[in-house]
Amino acid sequence: MKAGIVGLPNVGKSTLFNCLSNAKAQSANFPFCTIEPNIGVVNVPDPRLEKLESLVQPERVVPATVEIVDIAGLVKGASKGEGLGNQFLGNIRETDAILHVLRCFDNDNVIHVDGSVDPIRDKETIDMELQLKDLETVEKRIEKVFRAARTGDKEAKKEQDVLETIKKGLESGVSVRAIQVSEEQRETYVKPMQLITSKPVMYVCNVDENAAASGNEYVERVKAAVADEHAEVLVLAVGTEADITELDTFEERQLFLEDLGLEEAGASKLIRGAYQLLDLQTYFTAGEKEVRAWTIPVGATAPQAAGVIHTDFEKGFIRAEVIKYDDYVTYGSEAKVREAGKLGVEGKEYVVKDGDVMHFRFNV
Repeated sequence: MKAGIVGLPNVGKSTLFNCLSNAKAQSANFPFCTIEPNIGVVNVPDPRLEKLESLVQPERVVPATVEIVDIAGLVKGASKGEGLGNQFLGNIRETDAILHVLRCFDNDNVIHVDGSVDPIRDKETIDMELQLKDLETVEKRIEKVFRAARTGDKEAKKEQDVLETIKKGLESGVSVRAIQVSEEQRETYVKPMQLITSKPVMYVCNVDENAAASGNEYVERVKAAVADEHAEVLVLAVGTEADITELDTFEERQLFLEDLGLEEAGASKLIRGAYQLLDLQTYFTAGEKEVRAWTIPVGATAPQAAGVIHTDFEKGFIRAEVIKYDDYVTYGSEAKVREAGKLGVEGKEYVVKDGDVMHFRFNV
């Protein structure tokens, strides 16, 4: 699963990417510093994995991961190919969720492409370009569906009605994720088009060090502007987070965070937020050789979860042995959970819960 970092040029995207992935994407004070997208695989912070490690003492530990993509900065006219528009829009279409970085700090030494700091204007610039690109896609689809609807195709007529609603919303400056259609219509007619503004979004308000804990006026304006969007808002002092990642020890990093009034690094919150944004959850396998976090969609069944390990596990699925994470911690080992009668045996219909510790029985 991929989350793409987007925003105007020079708002802190590459610095954020470096914080998240420890990859050293080029970060500099001029537009279009990032041209080719940088890709980093980021571990999802999860204290449950650390706890299981302490109980099981395995040979190795493997965390869940999310792929983060740092995409070139967007400018006005991108939907018509301005700047790196076509490349940018192609890259963002390939992601599953959007991390939209907005500059929410004043600093005369950091250039802004529009000459002044205004996160709402910046947001609207990018929204408009993405909406225009989606509008182009929807209009092409409407032309095709319209011809089928004229022949009396009832399914085509249903699709046409939904597409006209989407078109009207986009023309009014509303992103697809905020346009009112039923869940069934969205799944059947909207999702197959892979529209950019239908992707879930988290707005990352890039603030200075003084606003890291409580935000500022710019952040409040962003929260008000996105209230109807079903979007997340995260406050992050990206430059400060970059400084924290450069510190040598965990203790030094914690002291720095405490001085800022923060309990944990904002980058960790963002990674977990991106994971939730993608509608993902974690289950664990725990044995002497390996304790591992596995990533599955929320709502996945036991066979689907098994298939993430290997397709043969899903094909030959017989049953799953399931221990609730809290029970594992309470009793301290799989053997003691069994003794206490707390190990569940589940079949093909079982919907996996976040944090389940699982073993699969299968026959190929």
